[in-house]
Amino acid sequence: MSILSLKDGSPARAAHEEQIPWPQKAPAACPISAVKARLRSVGLRPTRQRMALGWLLFAKGDRHVSAEMLYEEALRAREPLSLATVYNTLRQFSEAGLLRQVSVSGPKTFFDTNVSEHHHFYNEDDETVVDIPGSQIEVTGLPAAPDGMMIASVEVIVRLRRADGVETATKVAGARRT
Repeated sequence: MSILSLKDGSPARAAHEEQIPWPQKAPAACPISAVKARLRSVGLRPTRQRMALGWLLFAKGDRHVSAEMLYEEALRAREPLSLATVYNTLRQFSEAGLLRQVSVSGPKTFFDTNVSEHHHFYNEDDETVVDIPGSQIEVTGLPAAPDGMMIASVEVIVRLRRADGVETATKVAGARRT
């Protein structure tokens, strides 16, 4: 059963759902019509693929996902999408301001549904990203920006690993699982 088949198209329900604030924290409170409205509000056409991925991304509240993780979720939800479609959609959502990209290591990028200014912990052992509340980090002593430029933002990623040196057997985003 497809994610998009969950929508009840009745006009009364649609009118009620348009008034639900975005984003929602609970899956039941994130109707398909809210995803459609959100896409349209940033100038994106609500295609079937964008709607399905938007539902998967935003229905679970604030979270951090890689393209591979989202692709696996789409497969489990029986959504017929390619990994390239997932990458393209995540890029489009990021450019539209719906997601924030968090680059943690070389090409390894996570997409954050919380687009507010905040910092992250990155656990190298299990390849997970979690938010650090913004009030806990104060960045001082920044260099002056080059002529004609200004500092747009500063992002801090605090890398973590187990203190005892024991390697974790589970890798989340595509590597190994035991």
